[in-house]
Amino acid sequence: MSDVTPTNESGQEPKKVSLADAIKNKLAQKKQAQADNKSGSQQRAGNSAVMRSQNNKKPNNQRRRTGGS
Repeated sequence: MSDVTPTNESGQEPKKVSLADAIKNKLAQKKQAQADNKSGSQQRAGNSAVMRSQNNKKPNNQRRRTGGS
């Protein structure tokens, strides 16, 4: 019989991380992902098909059709 515990073969036990540290790590990952996306989107900035202008609202011509008041 050996003294090795069969729970973890790799020898690494899961670390207990405080909630604050977990949130900081997650936020750092999120910021890094946003920075990566931002640098990749600058390459497409010249493509005009991505941004389109909004259509203007048509004027209501009911008054003209009905003779107005």
